[in-house]
Amino acid sequence: MRKLLADVAHSLVPPRGDRHGPLPPLLLTLTVVTGLVDAVSYLGLGEVFVANMTGNVVLLGFALAGTAGLSAPATAVSTAAFLVGAVAGGRFGCRFAGHSGRLLASAMSGQAVLVAGALGTAVVADARPTDPARYALIVLLGLAMGLQNAVVRRLGVPDLTTTVVTQTLTGLASDSTPDSAPNSTPGSPHDSAPDGGAGLRRGRRILSVLAILLGALVGALLLRVSLALVLGVALALLAAAVLVTRRLSATDAAWVRP
Repeated sequence: MRKLLADVAHSLVPPRGDRHGPLPPLLLTLTVVTGLVDAVSYLGLGEVFVANMTGNVVLLGFALAGTAGLSAPATAVSTAAFLVGAVAGGRFGCRFAGHSGRLLASAMSGQAVLVAGALGTAVVADARPTDPARYALIVLLGLAMGLQNAVVRRLGVPDLTTTVVTQTLTGLASDSTPDSAPNSTPGSPHDSAPDGGAGLRRGRRILSVLAILLGALVGALLLRVSLALVLGVALALLAAAVLVTRRLSATDAAWVRP
């Protein structure tokens, strides 16, 4: 339990000299944003995901089979927008390959612009968006989440993908005993685990799952008020994360170097 609590503390407030610096808490913030955005898309835009592409592909299959209430065009548009956003994220990764701080700050700035566009669209559309506004929201949010995923993948912080929790939950279960953990090798992503045991970052994994759960819960509750309110909260989190990242990355700390 002590190691678990230490891992949680290190993930929320990284110690000085940590090789990932402030990236873990920043990526946990993006994980909350993911929950908020998918609450908007699935509950507010007609059962379509813009961040969880595994779920979206499954929904597409259901929709193609003629399942009532599902839209094949909406899920296809969401998937396409996500892929375009991921391509843009790859370009960001190449442009800022030498500085992780600038990479994350620039990507989140672009993401914030897209979410701001979605917020404006939601305000204009008012209550439940009609088809043109609905598809505009799906495209804008899909682009934002594709961008986020590509950049987070480039950063490569272990157990913090910001969207996919299947592997995180699998890791929590399968690595529940020291003997089942993957072997640590020098320079591997597992060698920096706070508990020193082959990457048993249980605290970080738990935080990742709780972050997306929190975002989804808050998003679902705020949707009872308005869709725009959820997007406003997501935009506020992104704006705060951008400001923090820009300030912290204006150094030559070790974590900014990939």
